[in-house]
Amino acid sequence: MEAFLVSSFAVTIGEIGDKTQLLALLLAARYRKPIPIILGILIATLANHLLAGLFGQWVVTQVSPEILRWALGLSFLAIAAWTLKPDEIDDQELKTGKWGVFMLTLVSFFIAEIGDKTQLATVALAAKYSSLTLVVAGTTLGMLIADVPAVFLGKVASPNFPFHYVRWIAALVFAILGLLVLLNLASV
Repeated sequence: MEAFLVSSFAVTIGEIGDKTQLLALLLAARYRKPIPIILGILIATLANHLLAGLFGQWVVTQVSPEILRWALGLSFLAIAAWTLKPDEIDDQELKTGKWGVFMLTLVSFFIAEIGDKTQLATVALAAKYSSLTLVVAGTTLGMLIADVPAVFLGKVASPNFPFHYVRWIAALVFAILGLLVLLNLASV
């Protein structure tokens, strides 16, 4: 259960102000079709985070525990620093063409998550915890907790939401996780 809760919390906090949350806001503001947008987010996140989780669990079998501890700890610290940088996205790239809103969302979210801090967090969490299912379920829930309200709020909340405060809190959470792992106070 710890894997699920930590994964959910870390990704929810890390997703606030992230480019995929901004993408959800832009898609909702432009197309006003919340159900296909949410389904696209769900499926893209499940697929992306499953692949990230599988990679994280493979890494565990290839690297010694000491190297893994340092890699995970430093990864969490890097994610903490990365979280402080606001993301931007160009809404001119959001044209549906013949794909429709669902496919546009699915493809856009899957691609936007490649190499993103929440994907890297999923790799690190899957390397830390033995349950791939709980990590992927937790990180996916975390994405939905952060992105579904953005879909429903659309443009209304985006200019007024204090993303910078949440980014600092998220950075602090990732920094604490990194330090706990580096100081060997959390198991790898």
